[in-house]
Amino acid sequence: MKLKDKTVLITGAARGIGRALAVRFANEGARVAVADLDGEGAREVAAGIDGVGLEIDVSRKVEVQRAVEVARYHFGPIDLLCSNAGVMFTDAPGWTATSQDDEQWERLWKVNVMAHVWGARAVLPEMVQRGSGYLLHTVSAAGLLSQIGDAGYSTTKHAAIGFAESLAITHGEQGIGVSVLCPQAVETQILAGKMDQPPAKAAMADGVISPEEVADATVRGLEAESFLILPHPQVASYMAGKGKDYDRWLQAMRRFRRSLWADDSMMEWST
Repeated sequence: MKLKDKTVLITGAARGIGRALAVRFANEGARVAVADLDGEGAREVAAGIDGVGLEIDVSRKVEVQRAVEVARYHFGPIDLLCSNAGVMFTDAPGWTATSQDDEQWERLWKVNVMAHVWGARAVLPEMVQRGSGYLLHTVSAAGLLSQIGDAGYSTTKHAAIGFAESLAITHGEQGIGVSVLCPQAVETQILAGKMDQPPAKAAMADGVISPEEVADATVRGLEAESFLILPHPQVASYMAGKGKDYDRWLQAMRRFRRSLWADDSMMEWST
């Protein structure tokens, strides 16, 4: 997919990966609608790229639908929907796979999964009718592997991958492109607040890249129309190892998890 003269809506675009995507896509010649819970930040980004900014909470179906309607009103039918907004918690302080409470699980599910469903539902009919359109979902390497110390994030990101696969299988022959963007550690606000915790340490094992590097990889992936966009290429080999011997991969992940707590006093997980 070439971005020139395309209409794009990006959620979670006031900062981080979303902001970098908005700027890069605009530089490629796209008309960009910038949506975020931080409305002021969204409008600031939009002002710098001659786009439109709006405040939305993607955990609410009606607001996702409204974002699509506003983008369509300003720029015409949407060619590329980037469901980029995401949320992350950790298993702290208990560090068990059931530590996160029901409220956290509900928000994770709505933002990391249902926002993708609601967005696709809002744009698919017209895309299918005209025989073209693209859906880009920012997921995470956690959706392909697992994020140590964050069961809720890992689970919802796996679900997001499953939904994207269904979109690609069901609508690929109707002219609909689908990609999932799956980086590891990126220099974002989410990572900055948790760098001393095991989940962040695990994600940073292969290095931390900038949002702009992610945007570069995304443009290349969209041009190639690749389902998997992997800004950290190591993820492909990890996936291969997981598929080759699942039990061995789980054992390796247990060892890796143990190493993250080796010099740490938080050992509740081992009891």
